[in-house]
Amino acid sequence: MLGAGVFVVWGPAARAAGSGPAMLAALAIAAVIAYCNARSTARLAALYPRAGGAYVYGTRRLHPAAGFAAGWAFTVGKTASGAAMALTLGAYLLPGHPRALAAAAVVAFCAINLLGVKRTALASAVFAGITLLVLGAVVIAGLTGPVAAQPLGDTHPWGTLTAAGFVFFAFAGYARVATLGEEVTRPEWTIPRAVVIALGVTVGVYALVAVTALRVLGAGTLAESAAPLADLAAAGAPALGPLVAIGAGIAVAGVLLSLLAGIGRTMLAMARDRRLPRSLTAVSKRFGVPWAAEVAASALVLFLVSMLDLTEAIGLSGFCVLVYYAVANASALTLDRRAPLPWIGLAGCLLVAASLPPPSVLGGLAVLAAGALWFVLTERRRGPEV
Repeated sequence: MLGAGVFVVWGPAARAAGSGPAMLAALAIAAVIAYCNARSTARLAALYPRAGGAYVYGTRRLHPAAGFAAGWAFTVGKTASGAAMALTLGAYLLPGHPRALAAAAVVAFCAINLLGVKRTALASAVFAGITLLVLGAVVIAGLTGPVAAQPLGDTHPWGTLTAAGFVFFAFAGYARVATLGEEVTRPEWTIPRAVVIALGVTVGVYALVAVTALRVLGAGTLAESAAPLADLAAAGAPALGPLVAIGAGIAVAGVLLSLLAGIGRTMLAMARDRRLPRSLTAVSKRFGVPWAAEVAASALVLFLVSMLDLTEAIGLSGFCVLVYYAVANASALTLDRRAPLPWIGLAGCLLVAASLPPPSVLGGLAVLAAGALWFVLTERRRGPEV
């Protein structure tokens, strides 16, 4: 979660929200939805410590079609997000040849993931630590520098929901803890605590960054900024500009690393259920890694790196990941229909997904329609369960 989103999300969120208070309200809405999703995911992960996350939950608790929808949405959405992160990495660190660096990063991180989840977790922890240091430096520079906040006009409540959808993109990530359930010691104890602690830390960091950015720059400046944290640092300490660029690149690297791991595990779960080709079930005997699914996920990201527009990729990813969490919340409702959090999470995911820009919504619906067709075709081919 402490990845590229915090470096890029504030501009689109401010444009959609229209004012500082509305943007903070959007942050609160996104945080509440993320918390509900996290609680639902944690409860289900403790019961089903298998690779696949909401794909497994939807299949077991609801219907195979619901599980497939979650797995399809996760795979497509996170593949698009992986391409967006890779392209962002190239844009920050090698502006002259962003696609070349993006492709090299995907290949390198695929190699790291093939060595096992412990190495993936170690590398991700290093990236997260560096990101926190950079964010801390930016916040301190902003708080000690001059205040030149530019206001922005009021907005309709629907714009606040749209902003919440953009901010939610920055929160996405805790479900990947659940997708690694088979490779974690004591998953029934580890996964719920890991999800809640990670989300709590992230909400605190994002709130601090948002308040600082609004205090120093204001919603008006944020709405026009392509690199809001770089502008925030420049307002207090211009020398931090290169550090912010490097920090953004490292943050993107951490996101991309864990994205590839999560996509591969979900593809593994779907292949085991014969929803994807059985060849993707191959697991390394030495490292316990689903190497075929990892390579396939990386190949898909490489393809999208060469084909996809960055803005469209982020919008499509946001829509699909909200559908994924909607299935997770619906699955959690089967555990206790009187529990309020899954209901809040389900309604929030659907409402915020609908509030995203029309191209994102239409593209996401087209992806789901294609997935429904694929499900019908594979259901006919699967035959009786074994």
